[in-house]
Amino acid sequence: MKRLIIQTLTIVFLIFPLPFMLADKASAASSDEIGAYALEFYGTPYKFGGTSPAGFDCSGYIRYVFDKFDINLPRTSADQYEVGQAVAKDKLQPGDLVFFSNTYKKGISHTGVYLGNGEFISAKSRGVLKANLHTDPYWAPKYTGAKRVSDVTVANSEK
Repeated sequence: MKRLIIQTLTIVFLIFPLPFMLADKASAASSDEIGAYALEFYGTPYKFGGTSPAGFDCSGYIRYVFDKFDINLPRTSADQYEVGQAVAKDKLQPGDLVFFSNTYKKGISHTGVYLGNGEFISAKSRGVLKANLHTDPYWAPKYTGAKRVSDVTVANSEK
C-alpha cells in the first residue's frame, strides 16, 4: 500500500509539477533567440515607466524581452546591473545586457540588449532603436559594462 502511494505521488508530481517548482527554472533560450526577439520591437514608442509594446522605457523593455524566456529581472537599470555575470566588451554575445551611465541621471541609468557586431538595441527617447557601442557619439562614451543573464532568474522581482 505504501509503495502504491509513493508511486502514485511520483507520477502526479512528474505530470503536474507544482508552480513553485517551475518559478526558478532558468531559461534555455539561446543568445541569438533573445537578440532576435528584442529586434521584434524595433520602432516601438518610448514611454517613461512603460513596460509593454504600447510604450517602453529602457528597463521595462529589457524586462519584457527577458520575461519571454522566463528570465525575471529587477525593474530598474541600476538593479539589473547587479545580476548576472560580468562580460568583457570584447567577449559580448547577442542577448547580453549592456549598461550605460550618466544618461538622464548619475550612475547606471540605461540598459540595452547586445545584438552583435557592436550593435545594441534599447528603448530610447525616440523609441526602441539600435545604436553602436563603439561609434555612436552619445552612447560610446557612456558605456559602463555588460552582464550575461541568459541563465539567471531573480526569484523575488516586482512586476
